[in-house]
Amino acid sequence: MEWNWQQPDWPRFSWSKDRLARAEERFLLGGGVIVGAVSHLDAERRDRLAVDAMVEEAVTSAEIEGEILNRDSVQSSIRRQLGLATDSRRAAPAERGIAEMMVDLYRKFEVPLDGQTLCAWHAMLMHGRRDLSDIGHYRTHAESTRVVSGKVCDPHVHFEAPTSARVPEEMRAFLQWFNETSPSGSRPLPALTRAGTAHLYFESIHPFEDGNGRIGRAICEKALAQSLGMPMLTGLAAAMLARRRSYYNMLEASNKGCEVTEWLAWFAAVALEAQQRTQTHVDFLIDKTRLLDRLRDVLNERQMAVLLRTLREGPRGFQGGLSAGNYVSIAKTSPATARRDLADLVGKGAFTRTGERRHARYHLIIPLRPVSPVTIDETGNLVSTTRTDE
Repeated sequence: MEWNWQQPDWPRFSWSKDRLARAEERFLLGGGVIVGAVSHLDAERRDRLAVDAMVEEAVTSAEIEGEILNRDSVQSSIRRQLGLATDSRRAAPAERGIAEMMVDLYRKFEVPLDGQTLCAWHAMLMHGRRDLSDIGHYRTHAESTRVVSGKVCDPHVHFEAPTSARVPEEMRAFLQWFNETSPSGSRPLPALTRAGTAHLYFESIHPFEDGNGRIGRAICEKALAQSLGMPMLTGLAAAMLARRRSYYNMLEASNKGCEVTEWLAWFAAVALEAQQRTQTHVDFLIDKTRLLDRLRDVLNERQMAVLLRTLREGPRGFQGGLSAGNYVSIAKTSPATARRDLADLVGKGAFTRTGERRHARYHLIIPLRPVSPVTIDETGNLVSTTRTDE
């Protein structure tokens, strides 16, 4: 079997521009809406949005690879890196490392990409690892790099990368391509086309001993931020995690040739879904600000503490809704007081109520804007879908 890097046209990727045209237009339009909405946030809430985006990207990107990070520790590490107020929580090396990488990505999104940056990101991600021989530099081992499943006697090879000896030359070509195709480069590419091609190109080389997926997704975010001209993460990893099975299937199907239209159509659909998630979060922050401004002087301390705790859960609030038992636990009060406070919160327009008595649940008044996954058909139309592989 020949892989894409063994083809005579490597790495001259090709695709159908017409198939991607509508998706590219939708992404730039959506990016403009988000940039406009963010401009109405004050500095504190812009910082909160940036931190939330970096935390989500860090945690979900690691989860795609099967690594579960402590979200609070990642958040604390990112806030510390940004010089924002935080607690004294101690984070594990993996959580500190990915926090450092996310902050570096966010702060330097406009800077051209180079090998030194990628190796620094790798050192951050692999900090504390004792099972790797190559940390902070490209792999050097002589044996081939393969992704294999199945029985030892009958393995299925999903992917094979170029030999380590070829990696430095391949990466020089990749970095030159990435910078030349940036919005300010000599041959710029549309946002989704560039980011999706960069991901497949980088993963095909697989330059590091471990961590290639997380670094590859960070490269995508850098490409999209450069296209939007703003240090904002699109949230690709969360959308890819929701489609993890098809993500790996599409990567495997796309690493055998340099015609990549199907891969880019899949990637563009995921990016558009991720952008919807980001828009939902921005809208939530704006609605949250309005809600708190309206209720700040009319709620007692218990009610405000519970409202703030519920808002921390994000647009969906508590899964299944806030219960009276939740209220008692958060406010440290009696069930009778909790019932009175909750009825008052409903009356003042902070929550809506569903169910009765012990089945009563309370939900944030803030409207939840739906996220609609899409696919891109063969003519380039964007078609709403129902996800089946979460």
